[in-house]
Amino acid sequence: MTDFNPNVLALAVLFALALGLVTVMYLAATYLGPKRFNRLKLQPFECGMTPVGSPREGGLNSRFYLIAILFVIFDIETIFLYPWAVSYSRLGLFGLVEILVFVGALGVGLFYVLRKGIVAWN
Repeated sequence: MTDFNPNVLALAVLFALALGLVTVMYLAATYLGPKRFNRLKLQPFECGMTPVGSPREGGLNSRFYLIAILFVIFDIETIFLYPWAVSYSRLGLFGLVEILVFVGALGVGLFYVLRKGIVAWN
């Protein structure tokens, strides 16, 4: 037990505090938050579509899920581009070719999505 790292204890305490804070906030929102629905709260918000019921009843359009997946894909693209940009000088020509292949594949995907009309709102 001589190899104990005090940073492990600090990390465990940090995770315990974070989990405790999340639990307290969730319980406070669940039990203390008002649950009164009225006509104003049920109006369309940002998407412009009239609410058709709860998500459990199948009231949401599947197009929302497609848009969300596309957002995640292109968000991950930006996450991968940042480390490449930071280490570009060390990667050289090989890194440039690899990122061009990566961006090209995502560009083909974007062209396909636009061509199919998935992001075109009716």
